[in-house]
Amino acid sequence: MKKEQAILAAFMTLEFTGEIWFWRGPAPWYFVTVPDEQCLELKAASRLVTYGWGMIPVTLHIGNTKCKTSLFPKNGKYLVPIKADLRKAEQLKEGEIIVLQLEVAV
Repeated sequence: MKKEQAILAAFMTLEFTGEIWFWRGPAPWYFVTVPDEQCLELKAASRLVTYGWGMIPVTLHIGNTKCKTSLFPKNGKYLVPIKADLRKAEQLKEGEIIVLQLEVAV
């Protein structure tokens, strides 16, 4: 008789507010910068979850929309990319202050 094994995943959930800003680089994108306090928590968990270049996979919740994305490390902080389909679904614009919830599987 085989024993079934369950894999338990722990989740770290962070909620914060931030302003949507536009980066006009070679590949323009919209971001929200994670506040310092939450960056410290993410940095502590990063060694368990990063998949390269310090990227951290997360489930992002904004309003009624949920999506998978990855946080970008930048100058000791993390940036949350706000994809076009998410901006459209939630009618978000540059400069808007929004509430974000990040779920990180650790």
